[in-house]
Amino acid sequence: MPRIRLRSIIACALLAGALTAPPAQWAAAQSAPDAPMQISWEVRNRFRLFREERDFLLHTDSARGRSILASEQALELQSDGRGWARNTVNRLCIDLAGRVSEPCTRDNIKESYLTPADHPVVVRLTGQIPVGATCAWSFDDGEGPQQSTFDCAEPVNLRVRYGRPTIASVEISSGPEAPQRVSTEIKVRDIFIAGLGDSIASGEGNPDRPIALSDDGFCFRSYLGTAGTQYYRPSRAGYKGGRACEAPDTLPVWQRQSALWFNSACHRSLYSYQTRTALALAVQYPHIAVTYLQLACTGATIPDGLFGAQRARECPPTKSTAPCQGTVSAQLAELRDAIAAAKRRQPDRKLDLILLSIGANDINFSGLVADVIVDTPTERVLFRRSGIIGSVDDSRSALARDLPQSFSKLRDALKPLVGDMSRVVYVSYANPTLSDGGAPCAGGRAGFDIHPSFNARPQRLASVSGYVQNEFLPQLKALALCQSGVLCRDPGADRMTLVDAHQPVFADHGFCAHAPSDPEFDRECFSSKGESFDPDIVTAANQPMLCGRSAGEYRAYLPRARWIRDANDSYFAAMTYPQGLPPSSQPADIHDATWGILSAVYGGAVHPSAEGHAAMADAALPAVASVLQLNAAVPEVTQEPAGPVVIAPQAR
Repeated sequence: MPRIRLRSIIACALLAGALTAPPAQWAAAQSAPDAPMQISWEVRNRFRLFREERDFLLHTDSARGRSILASEQALELQSDGRGWARNTVNRLCIDLAGRVSEPCTRDNIKESYLTPADHPVVVRLTGQIPVGATCAWSFDDGEGPQQSTFDCAEPVNLRVRYGRPTIASVEISSGPEAPQRVSTEIKVRDIFIAGLGDSIASGEGNPDRPIALSDDGFCFRSYLGTAGTQYYRPSRAGYKGGRACEAPDTLPVWQRQSALWFNSACHRSLYSYQTRTALALAVQYPHIAVTYLQLACTGATIPDGLFGAQRARECPPTKSTAPCQGTVSAQLAELRDAIAAAKRRQPDRKLDLILLSIGANDINFSGLVADVIVDTPTERVLFRRSGIIGSVDDSRSALARDLPQSFSKLRDALKPLVGDMSRVVYVSYANPTLSDGGAPCAGGRAGFDIHPSFNARPQRLASVSGYVQNEFLPQLKALALCQSGVLCRDPGADRMTLVDAHQPVFADHGFCAHAPSDPEFDRECFSSKGESFDPDIVTAANQPMLCGRSAGEYRAYLPRARWIRDANDSYFAAMTYPQGLPPSSQPADIHDATWGILSAVYGGAVHPSAEGHAAMADAALPAVASVLQLNAAVPEVTQEPAGPVVIAPQAR
């Protein structure tokens, strides 16, 4: 008697609406009036980070005929600006602390995340199928054919073995005509991708579930200030503690209403270009599965972050009184451990690709941003003493002296992990300060009036913008490609794959870009003169917005002309309390001046928005597909007349 299970994994069940619409290749095959019959198949829920297929189907549906950017914009409108990731973030195979779930229960089946034994596949017959035809299916993975019979209009679900082909064949019977036989090979390629790097790689600025804002004000003090230099900004929705500066409260009470990240310690976000690139691969190529391991961490440098441990950004919101884990393990060590664990279970398992962005923190780019936007004398003196404010000269020195040596060491460490250095796809930064076709932003308080000391001075801004465009970005390109005198042991073999095609696109979308199509709240409530907030501490305590609208109307995920978060965006989307700072730099209480400054920038000011990350993913996707050779020809389908096949009644 033929078995109807394929190594205990064939379902042979009807799809029953699990796929809301047929894949594009199926629809095309069925729409052609004279298309030959063939077997079409695809991997289900093939972005394996997602535990539930509904989250993957959301992206396959939105991606039809669209770029990643256009898909992101469509999803932003569909979610009314609340973001598609706000619920998906709780349905992943990696928990919020960064731990891989082994096994991970995906669509009610327990799977090893790093070393899958099999993959879910849906198979169907497409083309000119006779009405009422019956299909006798056979699936053989080398251990004997498993057979079942269905109406030819019905798809078949099964799970196929990882690492070996399954021969799928079908006998099509219709009326008195001789049966036709069609066959193909099913072999899923599971691609293992790791994401490494800094805040651009992690997705800083784009919490998976943004902060909810209150109509009420929350008091901050200014440095060395008195009661007369207090100011109010929107509070967190649900916060029940003291909102006045004279009524301090404990951090745990405040933290219960935090934004939610894919990983809070590193501000990893599902909106990051690395995640969007890996997801887009799975969406675009139906015969693969993508196992994705995100290790990038905001604040990382090559020495502290990739090779060594670094401080955590913040702790996830919790009701527990357990102490916050203050450090994050080195990314390279974590990656080596993951590969070693995978090889213990599957000796032939290998890392296929690394997505990488690193270098900005190594030359203290955040210090350059602070130098541009922090304007008042007291704050500038204090921040310069503490090293928060940097200079172009110091950055230039690090770029010439330190970064090449660190990059060489990094190259040596990555090569054993991937073998071929072209499999390290280095995605460079975009200049965040450009607009109007590449001119530096004019500066001013617009977008930065969330803190009284902020003011993007035009002269300092132009200096930093020119340095980034003319020195920093060209040097990164040379480092990745072993060009312009960069020393590589073997320049031909040591070159990374560079992605920088997004840089010209960002030239119209810097932090100062505006358009009539920007969200209504932005246009009405974020003043172009930098006068968005009520300076009167009496009236601002109940309504800090001068526009009179609720701060809760702000939407972090709506299409905007700017693809770079400004400081107002950072506060309104994340409002991050800086738990990752050393104890000596921690705010004394949740109203003090340090908290006021850092809450405005610590959640992603001057970082790409979700749209910016999508544009970066659009640039990265072709390079990644080329490196992985994903456009190779698929096995041919054979079709021939065949004699009738006897199927056991139990298999029908």
